Amino acid sequence: MTETEQAILQQLQAAIGGLELDSNHPLRQDINQLISVPETPAFRIAVFGPFNYGKSTLLNAILGQRTLPIDLIPTTGAAIVVRYGTELQTRIKLTNGRTLIEPGTEILKQFAILDDERRMREDVAAVEVWCPNSWLQTGVELLDLPGTNDREAQDALVRDSLLTADLVIQVLDGRKLMTLGEREHLRDWLQDRGIETVVFVVNFLNLLEPDQQQQVSQRMRFVAESFRSQLPLGVSNLYRVDALPALRARLKGNMADAQASGLPIFETALQTIVEAYQTQGWQPKARCLSAIAVNVCAALESKIEQLTQEIEGQAQRQNEQQLDLKRRAQTLLQKGYQDSVSDLRNWLAFPNLLQTYETSLTESLRTFDFMFWEAKQLRPDWDARRIAVIHWVHKTCDFFGLPQPVELWLTFPPEPVIEIPETPPTVTGADAQLDSAAPIAIATGLGLVIGGPVGAAVLGGASYLLNQFASPQENVPAPPEPIQVESIDRNAAFTYLEQWSQLALMSLDDYEATVKAVIYCPLSAHHSHQTTSQHHQLRFLRLTLMTLVDMLSISTSTGSRLPTSNDAG
Repeated sequence: MTETEQAILQQLQAAIGGLELDSNHPLRQDINQLISVPETPAFRIAVFGPFNYGKSTLLNAILGQRTLPIDLIPTTGAAIVVRYGTELQTRIKLTNGRTLIEPGTEILKQFAILDDERRMREDVAAVEVWCPNSWLQTGVELLDLPGTNDREAQDALVRDSLLTADLVIQVLDGRKLMTLGEREHLRDWLQDRGIETVVFVVNFLNLLEPDQQQQVSQRMRFVAESFRSQLPLGVSNLYRVDALPALRARLKGNMADAQASGLPIFETALQTIVEAYQTQGWQPKARCLSAIAVNVCAALESKIEQLTQEIEGQAQRQNEQQLDLKRRAQTLLQKGYQDSVSDLRNWLAFPNLLQTYETSLTESLRTFDFMFWEAKQLRPDWDARRIAVIHWVHKTCDFFGLPQPVELWLTFPPEPVIEIPETPPTVTGADAQLDSAAPIAIATGLGLVIGGPVGAAVLGGASYLLNQFASPQENVPAPPEPIQVESIDRNAAFTYLEQWSQLALMSLDDYEATVKAVIYCPLSAHHSHQTTSQHHQLRFLRLTLMTLVDMLSISTSTGSRLPTSNDAG
C-alpha cells in the first residue's frame, strides 16, 4: 500500500468516526477490513457463491487433489486460505489464542465445516492449509469461502473476505443462472465496493441437455457483458468449468476429459492475470480503496446535508420561539404602557383635576401656601403617574435593546396672580390724600397689598391696615367682602388647573409620539450564532470530505493501472 493509500485509509477512519456509524454498518466494516488486511506479496484469489455451487470442488480441481472437504451436503463453514507448502498440512487458529497444526486436511472436518444446525464454529479465528502445488509456489494463494444465502454470519464473513482478494471468482450454477440474490451480491458486494477484478465460472452445464446448454450460453454472454470486469487485455470474464468432471479428470490424469471440462482454458486465464499482477505492478485492491472512499464521500455529503438541515431547522425553531417570546413580552409591555398612559390621561382630564384639587388649591391661595400645595400635592401625584409611564418605556428599551428616548417632562405654570377689583371710594374732602392711594391688589403667596401711604389690608385674616395718616372720619375704600375674595381665589384655581391640564396633555402627546417607535417596534428574531456540538461535527465532516476529495484527486492523477479489455473496447 502506498503512502497516499495509507493516508486515505487514515482519513477514512476519521470520517467513520465523524459519521457516527454503528459497528455493523457496511462502510465501517469495509474500512476495518481494509485496515486489518496484512501486507503480503501473494496474489489472493477468492472463490465465492451460494452453497452447493461446487466452489471447493473447483479449487480441488485446480490444485489437482482432494485438498478441501467436499460432499453432497454443504460443508465449508470457514474462510480457508490455501498457500504453498512443501507438505500438505493444516493450521487452525482459535479465538482463545491456541493454534492447532496437523498434517493433511482431515482436521478441517472438525473445525471448518458447518455443524448440524448449519452454523459456523464460533471458536475458530483462522484456517490455513499448506499445499505442495507448483502454481501456488509462484506467489498465489486461494481463498475458499462459505456458501452465501444461508445465514447472516456467513454472509458477513464472505463480504468482508472479498476485500482481501486481488481476484474474485464468482461461481454460477448453469441450471439457475444469476439468481436475484446473486445479482444483489454482484451489485452490493462487488461493484459498489470497487471489486471489479471478477471472473464468472459457470458450473453444471454438463448436466443440461444440448439445447438447454445453448440457451444458457446465450444468457452467459449477457452476464459477461453486464459486468465490465477490470482484467488484462485478452482475458475474458466468463468461463465454463464443469467442476466435478474436471476434478475426476485431474485425479485420473486424463487430459482429454480435463480439456472437455473447460478447466485448462480457465487456468490459462488465471495464470495470465497473475503474471500481469506480478510483472506490471497491478494493484486491484487500490480500486477497492478508492471505491470505498467514494462511498464514504457520498455518506459524508449525505450526513452534511442532514446536519445542515437539522441545524437550520433548530435555528428556525429557536427563532420562532424567540419571536413568540418577544411577541408575548411586547404585548405585556404595551398593555402596561397603555394602562399607565390611560391612567395619566384620566388624571389630567380637567374635570377630574378640578374635582380632585379645586378645594385644596383654593385654600392654598387664600392662605398664601400655593408653593407648599404644589410641592406636597400636585408634583408628587404627577411624578408618580409620569414615572409609571416612563417605567414601561424603560422596560421595553431594556428588553429589546433599544436606546432610551427623552423623558416625560413638564414646566409647571407660574403661580396664579389674583387681582381684586377696587371698591369705589366715598370722598368727603380728603381727595388729595386718597388720590395717592394705589389700587388694592393681592398676589398669591404675598397677600393683599394696598399701595401708597394708605398701607395694606390682609384679607381673610380678619385684619385690615389703614393709612396711618387718614382720620377715622374720612371716607376710605371699603375692603372686599370675604365672599368676594373666595370667589376670586376659586376662579384663579379653576384657571390654573385648566392651564395645567392643557400643558400636561400636550406634553404627554409629544412624549407618546416620541416613544411610539419603541413601544410598537417591529419584531424580528435574532439569528443565533451559538456553537453547538452539531456545528463542530459539521465543520469536521466538511473538512474531512474536502481532504478525502483532494486525496482521491491526487491518487487518480498519479495512479497507474494495466490496460484492460474494457479499454480496448
